[in-house]
Amino acid sequence: MLYRELGSTGEKVSILGFGAMRLPTLDGQDAKIDFEKTKELVRYAVDCGVNYIDTAHPYHSGESERVLGEVLKDGYREKVHLATKLPSWKIQTREDMDFYLEEQMKRLQTDQIDFYLLHSLKKDYWENLSSLGVLEFLDDAVADGRIKYTGFSFHDEIDLFFEIIDSYNWDVCQVQYNLVDENYQAGIDGIRYASSQGIGVIVMEPMRGGALVNEVPREVQEIWDEAPVRRTPAEWALRFLWDKKCISTVLSGMNTFEQLEENLKIGEAGLPDSLTDDELDLVREVRRVYHQRMKVLCTECGYCMPCPDGVNIPGNFRYFNSAHMYGDVENARMNYYGLLTEKERASNCTQCGECEWICPQMIDIKGTLREVSKTFEK
Repeated sequence: MLYRELGSTGEKVSILGFGAMRLPTLDGQDAKIDFEKTKELVRYAVDCGVNYIDTAHPYHSGESERVLGEVLKDGYREKVHLATKLPSWKIQTREDMDFYLEEQMKRLQTDQIDFYLLHSLKKDYWENLSSLGVLEFLDDAVADGRIKYTGFSFHDEIDLFFEIIDSYNWDVCQVQYNLVDENYQAGIDGIRYASSQGIGVIVMEPMRGGALVNEVPREVQEIWDEAPVRRTPAEWALRFLWDKKCISTVLSGMNTFEQLEENLKIGEAGLPDSLTDDELDLVREVRRVYHQRMKVLCTECGYCMPCPDGVNIPGNFRYFNSAHMYGDVENARMNYYGLLTEKERASNCTQCGECEWICPQMIDIKGTLREVSKTFEK
């Protein structure tokens, strides 16, 4: 396992981090984590050198933190840097911040959280948290030892990113970045700026929720096949990120041993500046193709769920993107009808809009669901 310094913290973290948002589940139910499989998977990752584990209050309906608290017993807690996040959208008072931090420490069975991040910052969240004294809360929590390092995860425009970076002496930031999202949200300019300020950069969604590695479009695969060194789409996605020295660690939501083993193997060559100019040209060409084909920038993070009307919002967007990315509406329609229940389909949306305020990607969910219905439903 390769390691890099995490900003100015002095901590060395594995270049592959374990994201605990997509843990193995039972019966396909997000809140029912397969404990034994998760325990085996996480401990194996740690034994192989992974030392950064990321979770959050809402992951798996709150079960991710609780399960990790059990998994990291028997000495494993001491082997890792553990990160979780303050649920920004739930905070209405200064007291709420302490309440959730204490609750999360109990779930995780730890007396100190190594990296505590403000979750999914967008303009309205940031303004609310700032007005309630969140920076003083972070100072207090560091001073009394409840947290070791501070940070935030981000889902908004780059001007706000710069504003947040300049507002506090942050230790880390967590941003969405991958070979398609070069200039999306904070983007590469935000990453470089944070790194220049001594702030450790943690990358999430390296494969866009699997979209860059599952059912790769023919045009994209043809570009990858031009490379003199043959790599899998997952290898291209990770190597692209690790090629940048300003990125400290990359989070991957691994829920099978096959995924974990592949990522560990790829990580053996994840050195900065290790891709050639010709290989980076191929990445740029792939990015161009994806931008031409993708209709909805959904990473299937699940923040929009559960829908009060029962609509499977990420599932609808998955098949809508598939229809456009692969040019096969009929096959996507077959999956739409075959894999979504009647209640889960786009036409069941009542346009209440509850999903839109929490969407990290700021998608026009109501309007897009109307498009999905028009595309697939006769």
